[in-house]
Amino acid sequence: MTSIDKIKRVYSLALSSVAILLLGACSTVQHDIVIRGGTVYDGSGSAPVVADLAIDGDRVSAIGDLSRHRGKTEVDAKGLAVSPGFINMLSWANTSLIQDGRSMSDVYQGVTLEVLGEGNSMGPLNPQMKQEAIERQNDIVFDISWTSLGEYLQFMEDRGIATNIASFVGASTVRIHEMGYDEREASPEELKSMVQLVYQAMREGAVGVSSSLPYIPAPYASTEELTTLARAAADHDGMYISHIRSEGDEVFPAVEEFLTIVRGSGARGEIYHLKVSQKQNWDKLDQVIAMIEDARNEGLPVTADMYTYNASSTGLNIDLPNWAKQGNHDERIALLRDPAIRERVIAEANMIPPEDILLVNFRSEQLRHLTGKTLAEVAEMRGTGPVETAMDLIIEDNSRIGTVRFTMSEENVRKKITQPWMSFCSDSGSVAPEPPFTNSQPHPRAYGSFARLLGKYVREEKILTLEDAIHRLTSLPATNLKLDGRGKLEPGYYADVVVFDPQTISDLATFEKPHQLATGMQHVFVNGEQVLQNGEHTGAMPGRFVKGPGWVK
Repeated sequence: MTSIDKIKRVYSLALSSVAILLLGACSTVQHDIVIRGGTVYDGSGSAPVVADLAIDGDRVSAIGDLSRHRGKTEVDAKGLAVSPGFINMLSWANTSLIQDGRSMSDVYQGVTLEVLGEGNSMGPLNPQMKQEAIERQNDIVFDISWTSLGEYLQFMEDRGIATNIASFVGASTVRIHEMGYDEREASPEELKSMVQLVYQAMREGAVGVSSSLPYIPAPYASTEELTTLARAAADHDGMYISHIRSEGDEVFPAVEEFLTIVRGSGARGEIYHLKVSQKQNWDKLDQVIAMIEDARNEGLPVTADMYTYNASSTGLNIDLPNWAKQGNHDERIALLRDPAIRERVIAEANMIPPEDILLVNFRSEQLRHLTGKTLAEVAEMRGTGPVETAMDLIIEDNSRIGTVRFTMSEENVRKKITQPWMSFCSDSGSVAPEPPFTNSQPHPRAYGSFARLLGKYVREEKILTLEDAIHRLTSLPATNLKLDGRGKLEPGYYADVVVFDPQTISDLATFEKPHQLATGMQHVFVNGEQVLQNGEHTGAMPGRFVKGPGWVK
């Protein structure tokens, strides 16, 4: 080939390359899904942009001007917000999703990831723990085919769920596994075994270790025990998250203990549903926030989460002295039947005003007519004192009895929402407005915690901007948990995407009528599959077991 021929060939190849590039620029690019013209909030907290978003398989593939792109499915999002799916930092959907994998109350608010395991987790279990869990089942009945936490989470994915799930391993769970409900310090051998259980859970994909210190047997765990377990989580890059020992009179030492555990373990730390309860403590919130800020300025990686209500929810038995809650459930019921014990409980119980305690969840059908009444009302009906009435109800119902408690300040709710290190949670199951869930009356946070943030506090009260709220519902918790590829809208990230109307998103659930789905959420995609379409659940179950940073294949 002559030099002239070589020049001609190179020139010809160059022209061909340009032609191919021009043809590619003019041709239509195909995607599985294109969401058109929405106001895109990427989760970072930056100002939104009007753009198109493409999804291929389970990932976001492109964001921008996709006018030359087409989707097999196209969604018109003009005038709507497009954001990453929301992360529920404290979900009790561990059994409600077994009953109904649709995750209705959370999906209708845009939740695409449920984080389970406040102090107690669905594994590891020994045979006695399995038997006790089966005996305590009520409306939701299921076999326990798993033993470890990782096996449970994989069981849920295989069963089919609409939302993704992740979980902490419970400090109480590993304690019960090794020690039962004994009120004593763990021996070196027991603590070593508990650490190995945490290691196993972290390698299986747990996101950290959790504690819920007001609930038996957690109060028996020392700061040193908890620090050791948190260090085991930190060894696998996991978080220590805690319902601290007190949210009332002793909140300052409780926060200090939490910070001590974070310092001593090297783990990232988060306080579950940060609050100060009972009116005499409301003014302590400023100091609690200052303690967290000081720790963050010191370099400690500490954060918190909250639900957007001034009422909490827990068992009626929380008001009983710790010594009256020893042992397993049957042993506690036996204690409350003893006349001498009852007299002592009445003398020592530190109960909040009974008119602030709403009874919402009974195991027994014979007692469900009391649902929605206050403890004060039931005590008056029966002619007994509030503590005696509480003990009687617990015995008759053979349960802890679910309650809602009006113990917090609305002003403090607003103050907490403004904190830049605050994520959000429901502290509830993900339920549906149908049986068996309607057999009880949940806290409205089950249906409204996230929609309430976006409707009441962003749109109506303008406490924070929409981009900031979305950041703290998405990339902030994903970053804190060190979840790979979740929490942002970027090419290559998992396609957990929600499309909603900022002008109409609202919580409808009330304390009187909680079983009401939120409105304003139009479309929800989980791992690229559409779970909510034009405000209606599609029945799709694309949720996955999202594994923590310590997961080993």
